[in-house]
Amino acid sequence: MTAIEFNTRMMNEKSSLKSFALSLTHNYDDALDLLQDTYLKAITYRDKFEESTNLKAWLFTIMKNTFINAYRKNVKTRALIVKGDELALNRAYKQNSYNHSESRLNAKEIIKQIDNLEDDYKLPFTRYYNGYKYEEIANEMHLPLGTVKSRIFIARKILMDALKHFRN
Repeated sequence: MTAIEFNTRMMNEKSSLKSFALSLTHNYDDALDLLQDTYLKAITYRDKFEESTNLKAWLFTIMKNTFINAYRKNVKTRALIVKGDELALNRAYKQNSYNHSESRLNAKEIIKQIDNLEDDYKLPFTRYYNGYKYEEIANEMHLPLGTVKSRIFIARKILMDALKHFRN
């Protein structure tokens, strides 16, 4: 099969591939990116395609594998992006076992420092720490998303400075 024949047959599957990409990503722009990545891989590895096999199935397999690999990569990336300062603060806050008087004192000091934050910083920080997403906090507080992210970042910096003796 020539490159032109291959490309023509591949482009004939565009609507099916696009629908499949949308079903995987649930986002139009991400689906178009996935479709483009699939085309690129298909063209790159055209020599691996056997003419006697089903091109549509081959393309769907490439798309599915591309999506799965990207998903796994994103999960790993998100896990690695935790910053050292956040780790120190989390360690200081979570290591407190209430069986020891020192731990109780540490927890009280951390809570005191959080309570000392100005409300503009304390409210978004505590909401985020309790598991709310940035978007949820922004909607609740009627603030732009960037403002919420900025305030949480500033709150972390203030707390890290105030609690620097907890760092290992």
